[in-house]
Amino acid sequence: MKFKYVVYKLTFPNGKIYIGKDIGGAGHSIRYFGSWNNALVEQDFTKEQLSDFSIRKEIIYESDDKQEVSQKESDLIVLYRSNEESIGYNQTHRRRK
Repeated sequence: MKFKYVVYKLTFPNGKIYIGKDIGGAGHSIRYFGSWNNALVEQDFTKEQLSDFSIRKEIIYESDDKQEVSQKESDLIVLYRSNEESIGYNQTHRRRK
């Protein structure tokens, strides 16, 4: 069975992660890699590093229920702590300093 909606984890070359969801109905789309903040990611890499750049994409949750996937994305951002600057690039659920 192919699920319509997924939560994925991206791992960047520096080890930082981004948790996202694909609720566009494509599920395991090879073309979709999230909507992280480009400027935030780019500041962690040199121009040379950005010239040869690989990202690992893992599907970590699947469902046919769009609301369930949205809630699970939030839960997994907190669980993986990808909202902490030293760990990941998620901007949601960030703690105020």
